[in-house]
Amino acid sequence: MKRQIPGLHLNQRGVENKIEGLFLVRVDQARYRWHPQKPFVEIRFQILEPKPFENRLFNGRLYCIEKALWKLNGFLRDFGYDAQLLKDDQVDEKALRNLRGVIRTSLTTLNGRSYQNLDAFAPEADWELLDCTSLTQSDLQGGSDGL
Repeated sequence: MKRQIPGLHLNQRGVENKIEGLFLVRVDQARYRWHPQKPFVEIRFQILEPKPFENRLFNGRLYCIEKALWKLNGFLRDFGYDAQLLKDDQVDEKALRNLRGVIRTSLTTLNGRSYQNLDAFAPEADWELLDCTSLTQSDLQGGSDGL
């Protein structure tokens, strides 16, 4: 018996993660992952805007090694993480859930595998300004197609 399951093809390994750009997101889930050389926080984001990407999920990693802590700290500050927990050098997985902010992503391919980079962060309040700015820049570069 055949069953129709809408969206099943989108969940093939790697297909759902092939997104790049600027997004307003919400933290759906976060988990600390221990690794001998590079422990990291794995974060699943749900896209809130722009509308064509709404409700899509993607994963990213923020490493917890000394030379990468600036990025984790910037993410936590921009997404409105609890200041006292941050001051105490604590990351609470439950406190990360439902935090919202702006994220810029890109893809990198290494040894035949694609990885989602978390390039930059901004507070949720900056979404309108950043979204309009990115549209203006694409218009200036001849990217306007009337949409």
